Amino acid sequence: MFINVNINLVVEEAPTYAVGHFALGYILAKLASKITKTKVNVALIFTLSVIPDVDILIPYVVHRGPFHSAIMASIVFIPIFVLYHKNALPYFIAIIHHSLIGDYIAGGKVQLLWPLTQQPFGLELSIKSPANITIEWLSFLIATFIMIKTKDAHLILQPHNSNLILAIPTFTVLLPTFLAFPLEVPTALIPPHIIFLIFFLVSLSIDLKNIFRPCKIPMAK
Repeated sequence: MFINVNINLVVEEAPTYAVGHFALGYILAKLASKITKTKVNVALIFTLSVIPDVDILIPYVVHRGPFHSAIMASIVFIPIFVLYHKNALPYFIAIIHHSLIGDYIAGGKVQLLWPLTQQPFGLELSIKSPANITIEWLSFLIATFIMIKTKDAHLILQPHNSNLILAIPTFTVLLPTFLAFPLEVPTALIPPHIIFLIFFLVSLSIDLKNIFRPCKIPMAK
């Protein structure tokens, strides 16, 4: 008796690099805020733009599965829309773009319609291709221009407790990217990754310094 065993090895390419998610999420969220005439918390926008990728850190959870589902993201945001109405739209755009645009275009396929189906969707453009690297660089430059022009970059560097949420993308996405061996990020995309990392770390250090700053007690006369 012969037993035929078929082993399929599937090599999954890494997701779109953090630079593209940060930049596109910010650009689209700012556009949504301009259309709805609402203000946004930039630190929260950056965090939501990469939050689906926390599935990489969760055991037994398929990457680009439930956490990348457009259906699940929509369900989660239903009560948020009920409470905040149009003010919630930029944040919804920030998180939904991750799967619908970033991961759909590059790096493989994503289960957009989970749990209705586990069928993956995507164009499968290689994230290491010149086309994707160009897209990520253009997105980064446009986002940087908008941040400087709207003074969002300045706001991020001001003491505010809400900026502490940047610890999530910093320690779950950016730092692990540089600690991985071998380094998966193409050399061409290392500079914008470093810029985002430094930007977030400086913001966090400013907030932490403000929190732990000793209070001055006025001396009695």
